[in-house]
Amino acid sequence: MGQQEGCIARQFGHYGAISANDRRRLDALEGVATGVTKGQVLWHEGDTARDFCTLRQGWAYSFRHMEDGTRHILEIFLPGDIIGLHEFPFKQRLSSVAMLEDGEIRLVSNRQLHDLFRQSTDLMSLCFAVCSYQQAVLSERMVHLSRRSARQRVAYLLFEIFCRLRRCDDDQRECFRLPLSQQHLADALGLSPVHVSRTLTAFRQEGLLKLARGWVHMLDRRALAREGSVLGCLHDHVEPLV
Repeated sequence: MGQQEGCIARQFGHYGAISANDRRRLDALEGVATGVTKGQVLWHEGDTARDFCTLRQGWAYSFRHMEDGTRHILEIFLPGDIIGLHEFPFKQRLSSVAMLEDGEIRLVSNRQLHDLFRQSTDLMSLCFAVCSYQQAVLSERMVHLSRRSARQRVAYLLFEIFCRLRRCDDDQRECFRLPLSQQHLADALGLSPVHVSRTLTAFRQEGLLKLARGWVHMLDRRALAREGSVLGCLHDHVEPLV
């Protein structure tokens, strides 16, 4: 991600051409950079939803606490992602968001985005495309959570993260940093940490991947994709808006 390019413009640019004027408008939305720390909660479920943010640096995740005290992780956010955009029409936060590591965010008020839509219908269309893609990713993961085995769930989630990283970096190799603990993976997949650990051990023994010191080494990407019933990365099927 270039130093001068805003996260919103970069994300919107995946779905269509952006004029120089609209790009300047998008970059102007992102406010002053705010440093955040590992474990810091950016907002809680039920808080008033007045803004969203871009994740300039670091990883984060959204989650909900269940009635029995357990936690379910809904989304994992990578550097450059937009967090909370889907809550734009809601009065309250739909989920909590916390940092997985130290990072940097930039807040954008919902009012600013609303005013921008009045100025550019093209940007409104691109925003709709961004939200649609995020919904497609969540829907695909839901299928795996409800209808797949533990091995398939773990393989799919790791492959999904790899595809998202590659989308932002064409030079992404088959080795990537993963600042998620086995507890985080378990909470995202509806499994126990022990089950996740056993699955990762089996994958290593079978030569599919290795997870060591926060890095995932994809030893056989095609085999991992088959294990996760992956039919290609979702973004490969996205048709840019004209």
